[in-house]
Amino acid sequence: MSDKQPHCGLVAVIGAPNAGKSTLVNALVGQKVAITSAKAQTTRARMLGIALHDNVQMILVDTPGIFAPKRRLDRAMVSAAWEGAEAADAVLLMVDPIKQRRHELEPLLEALASRPERKILVLNKVDIAKKEPLLALAEELAAKVDFTEIFFISALTGDGVPELKNHLAALMPEGTWHYPEDQVSDASERLLATEVTREQLYQQLHEELPYDSAVRPEKYIQRKDGSVEIHQQIVVMRDNQRAIVLGKGGSRIKAIGEAARKELSEMLGVKVHLFLHVKTDERWSEDKELFEEIGLDWVR
Repeated sequence: MSDKQPHCGLVAVIGAPNAGKSTLVNALVGQKVAITSAKAQTTRARMLGIALHDNVQMILVDTPGIFAPKRRLDRAMVSAAWEGAEAADAVLLMVDPIKQRRHELEPLLEALASRPERKILVLNKVDIAKKEPLLALAEELAAKVDFTEIFFISALTGDGVPELKNHLAALMPEGTWHYPEDQVSDASERLLATEVTREQLYQQLHEELPYDSAVRPEKYIQRKDGSVEIHQQIVVMRDNQRAIVLGKGGSRIKAIGEAARKELSEMLGVKVHLFLHVKTDERWSEDKELFEEIGLDWVR
């Protein structure tokens, strides 16, 4: 970009669950801001990543995967995803060409077709996808939605990410930066801390723990010695899930806490004291207060 005036804009990153959106946001920002997990639908709040490119600040709205909502939690997540796409200077549709998840991708294409924003198609996993089917898929999707550009990338290896970042930067309108230069996310440290713990829950418990769990922040205390004391509650729906999270003699929750504490210390740059406890509440997904605490709007 020739002029040195500041540019600032919003990029909505949408796609079916597990398309690699969080990995891409982290790659564009250059560090971890969105949690990634092999379990679908891990992004709940509209986590923002903030990517810089010369004089351009790009605010990345990492939207929850858009899928057919059944429960109130699902409806809140889908609502958050579409809110993230409104007012955007570019909407980036990310597709996993291998899994595709057609039942979730098709409604998304239909909704996107009629939207006014500038739309960019990003096909992920070029490092492992076969070339011919990849090109055929790009052609097919481009016939359904008026994409201004198509990019082939690997969010994991970084292939094609610099080119995508350059292109996005060029689309951002002139305007003052919304955030300080050293800020990479608008998520409060309190909320970010719950996301880190929730990622550990998923990583360590895989299929044992269904999606019916939440981590709610309780206390976030700056100690006089500069360290941070964090108290969190892990909420599950049933007692047998509570037993799974605790593990034999509390071994599992200890391992989750240790891993989360280590990552939080690195992210925050200070010593972290993390205290976790588990509560069973079969109606937590109907709790308005809890929704607000984990950064979602209450959707009737």
